[in-house]
Amino acid sequence: MKTLGNIIWFLFGGIISGLLWILTGVLWCITIIGIPVGVQCFKLAQLSFWPFGRTVLYEGGAMSFLINILWFFFGGIEMALVNCLFGLIFCVTIVGIPFGLQFFKIAKLSLAPFGAVIVVEG
Repeated sequence: MKTLGNIIWFLFGGIISGLLWILTGVLWCITIIGIPVGVQCFKLAQLSFWPFGRTVLYEGGAMSFLINILWFFFGGIEMALVNCLFGLIFCVTIVGIPFGLQFFKIAKLSLAPFGAVIVVEG
């Protein structure tokens, strides 16, 4: 079921969300200081392409907190708004609710992605 969900997800919004993460990662990687942020964006792009069957766990310390503060103002708000908008659009129909919930999961992750670990469910 998760494979079918991921295929439908990819075709109806996941590709847009994933490409936004890749674009953001490329922009962060332009500077040497932003490369760790860009690498995290590429990891989150993978989650945005195939979210079903994956869980996000939050770990991290003071350094993750500091980077999340910078990220919040320089990319997090925009990414969260785009994903929330897609989530609201999908939640209009009953069939789209599981997809909308995945967009909300990614929107929450968009606000504070550092210190988050993506776990693939068995």
